[in-house]
Amino acid sequence: MSKHLIDWKTFFGALSLLVIVAVPLILFPVEGKEIVLAVNDIMTQRVGFLFLSIGLIMLLFLLFIGVSRYGDIKLGDKKTKPEFRTSSWAAMLFTSGIGTGILYWGAIEWAYYYQSPPFGLEAGTKEAIQWASTYGFFHWGPIAWAMFAIPALPIGYMFFVKKVDVFKVSEACRPVLGKYTDGPVGRIVDVLFMFGLLGGGGTGLALSAPIISAGLNNLFGLPDNLATQTVVLFICTLIFGFSAYSGLQKGIRRLSDINLWMGFVLLIFIFSVGPTTFMMEATGTALGRMMDNFFTMSLWTEPFNDLGPFERTGFPEGWTVFYWAWWIVYAPFVGMFIARISKGRTIRQVIFGTIVFGSLGTILFFGILGNFSMHLELTGQYPVIEVMNNQGDAAAIVGTLTQLPFSKAAITIFTLLAVVFLATTYDSGSYVIASVTQKHVEGEPVRWNRLFWALALSVLPITFLYLGGLTTLQTISIIGGFPLLFILPMLGWSFVKMVNQDREANEGKEDKRDAS
Repeated sequence: MSKHLIDWKTFFGALSLLVIVAVPLILFPVEGKEIVLAVNDIMTQRVGFLFLSIGLIMLLFLLFIGVSRYGDIKLGDKKTKPEFRTSSWAAMLFTSGIGTGILYWGAIEWAYYYQSPPFGLEAGTKEAIQWASTYGFFHWGPIAWAMFAIPALPIGYMFFVKKVDVFKVSEACRPVLGKYTDGPVGRIVDVLFMFGLLGGGGTGLALSAPIISAGLNNLFGLPDNLATQTVVLFICTLIFGFSAYSGLQKGIRRLSDINLWMGFVLLIFIFSVGPTTFMMEATGTALGRMMDNFFTMSLWTEPFNDLGPFERTGFPEGWTVFYWAWWIVYAPFVGMFIARISKGRTIRQVIFGTIVFGSLGTILFFGILGNFSMHLELTGQYPVIEVMNNQGDAAAIVGTLTQLPFSKAAITIFTLLAVVFLATTYDSGSYVIASVTQKHVEGEPVRWNRLFWALALSVLPITFLYLGGLTTLQTISIIGGFPLLFILPMLGWSFVKMVNQDREANEGKEDKRDAS
């Protein structure tokens, strides 16, 4: 029975693309890395502004939808109640969209900005540290969550209002694609979405393994090397594979709840024993600076490059463009997942719930983890930047936790949190990919399909680990995100067309009744 549910052309299309990309990189890592970096230069310098403008447009579009009559639409019938309580819903929203990346970048992202600040500022200055504490909130803030929410609108409307049991990006684009949805064009849209998720998801997994490995090294003395990181990825794959196999209610919801409470425990502990006043004031100041400069930060490129007195820094391409590409890669997957868990909620709740809960979560992590780490550096208690430059990011992250009281307990919670964050993100990812590769979704995707894609998600991260280098990982996300630049606006446009078409049809029916 399950074999007839699988859309084999989409299934093998995505799998073939995965093999075509992964195998050459494994066989020819040096040449592969050179090609990847060359593509990075072309993509960021030629289409960087396109990524930035799409991000801002998507946020403004969502705010309009949220406050307009479209926001009143309920995902389901009038009597449909939310499937999950608000706390579990918020937890699944946050964990599906962020993953272990928040632990990685939340602790040390500021250190990169401090050494290579934006706007041509001098490294290590007062201005550099002020912007270093600001940009993390911006990169992980409202625009990121707006991108995640866009696909949730047409997919949720299609699934719960129109009762279409096809859970595909191409199906959500049907109002725009029309008859081409059922042909090669629709299949290409689905395959590109899946490839983007496999590539961007691979980046997230490849960033996660080193901090879990560093935590295990501190706790148990295990060697912190590629072999350990590969084993870590394998074990994490088994965990989220089992969770995906268990399904939405038993697996993903429980992991998300566990994640939420573990995260709160760790953050409350650091906030209580760390420099509490500094963390509060630094967070508030950074948020104020971000709000003052939001539109400048949203559209800043380097049009003058090295012209005249200007000196090219590469900051917008290396960071903002990378992040927007990363969020765009995740957007259809996270949006589909948000749609799936938002039954019974209004479009307004989905939009503002996603943006508000998501942004608040990142504020907490960056405000507490990041400012604690920054305080250690500025007061000379721990040389975060020196350790990061000499021993690597993961060593610096775990090193900051060693400065806490009961540091072993804190590192244990942090490492477990990294594993569970990883699991909640990627078992929801495998859930969505499995849904896309089926012709119909009857309740949930079939189990073997969910398990297969949970395992497939680990192929590229292991490849990326051995390629090495932050720039390589950033480039993979940008390449994977480029095709989705055009799919994301298409999804927003499809939602509006879908709703308007249904309203016109309903008004036509009412006119006929009145006439009769």
